[in-house]
This record gives sequence, structure tokens and C-alpha cells, in this order.
Amino acid sequence: MNDDLRAAGAETGEGGEAAALRPRRKGIYMLPNAVTLAALFAGFYSIVMAMNGRFDVACIGIFCAAVLDSLDGRVARMTNTQSAFGEQMDSLCDMVSFGLAPALIILEWSLKGLGKPGWIAAFVYCAAGALRLARFNTNIGVVDKRFFQGLPSPAAAALVIGFILVMDDAGFKDVSSTPWIAWTAWGITLYAGLTMVTNVPFYSFKGIGGRRSVPFAAIVAVALGIAFVSIHPPIVLFAVFVAYGLSGYGMYVWRKMKGKPVSVIAISTDEPDEKGLHQ
Repeated sequence: MNDDLRAAGAETGEGGEAAALRPRRKGIYMLPNAVTLAALFAGFYSIVMAMNGRFDVACIGIFCAAVLDSLDGRVARMTNTQSAFGEQMDSLCDMVSFGLAPALIILEWSLKGLGKPGWIAAFVYCAAGALRLARFNTNIGVVDKRFFQGLPSPAAAALVIGFILVMDDAGFKDVSSTPWIAWTAWGITLYAGLTMVTNVPFYSFKGIGGRRSVPFAAIVAVALGIAFVSIHPPIVLFAVFVAYGLSGYGMYVWRKMKGKPVSVIAISTDEPDEKGLHQ
């Protein structure tokens, strides 16, 4: 009988060890993924509003998606709920909110009146958004965290949508009767799309707003910035988006003139020229 009990205990022990070795099921964290889903809804809502001719509301929806997109990663890090599922979901939602949605909105707003050049520009932007996000996911471990490789997709979307908001605020409702607006939108769409897939470095601002303390003057500067934007939000915000959209090329030229490396990709952590990467 004792032999039978020992045998049963051995079987139970082996089963316990097997259970201990069995990989735990990966869970899905609610809070950060809920924020990501909210950003996806904002992008989807923008497309619906554009289909109904409410381009001003569609633009606001994209800006809301950008704000939510900047929060989901921070929420995940603050609550220690990062996951591979969340990373993949974030990229898929970004493709809708900052790749597909802006392309369809600008196409419906003005580019469809240009015929083939119009929808080709919209497709180039959409394809560039997909390529940029795929490259970001594959290079995430070898890119200098201080910079983005190419224009980030939320900034590209803000550049395209910001132009629509400025023109709508200026009273241009039927842009089909004003070809210069349509061709300007065509140029901005192509510029934003192609800049997303360049290797030009754009400052990421990831070192700002973290856990490090900042001088009191920085808080005052933020308050002044908010007051400055409130003067005329469409024009001021679009000017900020344009400045950021050009800043990468300015940084590229400046680093070239100084003889500094312009690539943000690190092949090895031992190279002196790649000091500061992987941090």
C-alpha cells in the first residue's frame, strides 16, 4: 500500500513539475489596449465623417487619435502592462488612424477631383504609412531612441489633416472649384508620404515628459505655448506641423555639415560613431 502511495505521489510530483514547466498563457491587458481601441475608433469615426462631408470633424478625430496614440504606450509603461500583443495591435491601429484614414479623407476632400494623380498620391501616402510602420517594428531594437527614422506617421497625418483644417477654417468648402488648393494638397500628401519612408532623422522628444524633473521655466514655456496656440489653433498648429515636417531635413543637413553620422540605425554597440544608441 505504501508502494502504491509512493507511486501515486511520484506521478503527482511529475505532473506538478510538468505543470510548472508548462508555459503560462499570455494575457491581454485591458487598460492600454482600451486606449489603443479608442484611437482606432477615432480614426474610423474620421473616415465616416469624411464620407458625410464633415471634414472639420474628421480632422478633429485624427488629432484625437494622435493624442490617444501618444498615451497608450505611456499607460502601458506606467502600469507595467507592456505586451507583444499590445505592440502589434498598436501598429495595426496606427495604420488605420494615420495611414488609411488621412489618405481617404484627403482623397474625398480634394484629390479625387484630380483624377488618377489624386488617387495615386493618396495610395502613395497609404503605402508609405504601412512601410514606415513595418520598418519601425523591425528596427525598434537598433534605432537611436532620441530620433525617429523618417517622419512618424502621426506627424504625417497631422500635416495632411492640418492643411484641410486651415482651408476649411478659411471658408474653402468646395475645393473642386479651386484647383490650386487641390494641387497643394496633392503636394503635401506626397511630401508627407515619401518623408515617412526616408532615413532622415526626426527628433522623438522621448526624453521629455518622463520621470525626470524639469526646471520651473519649462512649465512656464508650456503655459506660454498653450496660450500661443489658443490665438488661432488651425493656423498655429499647422505651422507647428510644417516646422516639424521640415526639421528632419534641417537636422540632416546640419549633421552632414558637422561631419556627424546622419543614420539613426546602430549596427553594433561597440562602434564609437554609434555611441548613445540603444539607450
